[in-house]
Amino acid sequence: MASNLEAKQEPRFIVVIGTSAGGLNALTELVSQLNPSIDAAFFIVMHLSRMGIGDFLIHRLSKYTTLPCDVAKHNTPIERGHIYIAPPNFHLVLKKGEIAIGSGPEENRWRPSIDVLFRSAAANYDGRVIGVVLTGLLDDGTMGMLAIRRSGGRLIVQDPNTAEYPDMPLSVLNNMPVDECCPLSEIGTTINKFAEVEEVPSGHIPEDIKAEAEISEKVLIGIDIVSSLGDSTVYSCPTCGGGLWKIEKNGVDHYRCHIGHSFSEKGLNMKQSESLEGTLWVAMRIMEERRKLLKDMEEDTDRRGFRRVANEHRPKRREMDTHIDRLKELLFAVQRTDVQDTAPNL
Repeated sequence: MASNLEAKQEPRFIVVIGTSAGGLNALTELVSQLNPSIDAAFFIVMHLSRMGIGDFLIHRLSKYTTLPCDVAKHNTPIERGHIYIAPPNFHLVLKKGEIAIGSGPEENRWRPSIDVLFRSAAANYDGRVIGVVLTGLLDDGTMGMLAIRRSGGRLIVQDPNTAEYPDMPLSVLNNMPVDECCPLSEIGTTINKFAEVEEVPSGHIPEDIKAEAEISEKVLIGIDIVSSLGDSTVYSCPTCGGGLWKIEKNGVDHYRCHIGHSFSEKGLNMKQSESLEGTLWVAMRIMEERRKLLKDMEEDTDRRGFRRVANEHRPKRREMDTHIDRLKELLFAVQRTDVQDTAPNL
């Protein structure tokens, strides 16, 4: 009985881990290094978990650690010595002593989002948080790591030279100092070292971090709170069309709308490109339909002997052919740009 009660104690430390491309192999190596008696709970967001591989990831990690691995569930208590995986297509949010699962807006183009998890941990556990960013593309996790740092927590980043995809670790290193930048083979040992300190560290949680964490938790919280966090911009949210506010802390910028969508500068650029491509495909569909309608009208009037009217439709249909060809060229150019933006910086 005593051992069960001990197992259900709230941990001294909260370890949050974010990764995307290349993360499966990185996570298996990391969990194999963890001390089974560590006084901590672990929370993982891997972007690919949006594709429904949560159960597979648990099965995979369980082969490399004796720590229990579970898909995180709503309103369950946080237990020491457990590894929790964000469920597919849901945000993983930490509250005092328990887990919350939400289907709120994507942040930085992802749900689950690394930044959402990291920020909620910082807002509730201040200096008890250890943030870890592993291999991955783009920059999700950077703002979350900054929130942890500003709240007194510790930061560990995988050495980009050992990362299969170095973008995410590089983004953190380019924007803030970290406590440790080490090869993947040393990250588990570093976590164990941080969790063995006798005195649990504490920190001051800035009000803006609390406010942003509250937005993620409550989803709809109103324009007033968001407008107090930053400056209004000319940009519209590419997801919902609302206005975006620019929030700058410690030299790192991100954008947020009052609905809850949030983007880094690079993430906003990518989402705008996706929205542009979607708009162009809609325009393509409408043009193709109009060309077909003009062709049908031309053939119908010609068949009925109204050649003058048919001749009026013909140049409009040919003009539409030209517009469609130009639109296809533009679409291909946008797609090439997207590929270049998402290619790893090797």
